[in-house]
Amino acid sequence: MGIIWTVIIGFVAGVLAKFLSPGGNEPSGFILTTVLGIVGAFVATFLGQALGWYRPGEGAGLIGAVIGAVLVLMVWSMMSRRSA
Repeated sequence: MGIIWTVIIGFVAGVLAKFLSPGGNEPSGFILTTVLGIVGAFVATFLGQALGWYRPGEGAGLIGAVIGAVLVLMVWSMMSRRSA
């Protein structure tokens, strides 16, 4: 159930992060935004467990997932700027 919950939270976090993060190099499209949100939720979960904020098996909440998704979107826009 933990992975399914992270995917659901990541979906919502991806949509929220797209609205919160500034910039013109955001990924366009519903699927890509969702995937980056899910990746952000997994990043937030991994970092939270590594830093001791979450117990093993505990996933990031909505706020942590949104922060993780915003970080992933910032990395995405830096990489897309560099390649262009």
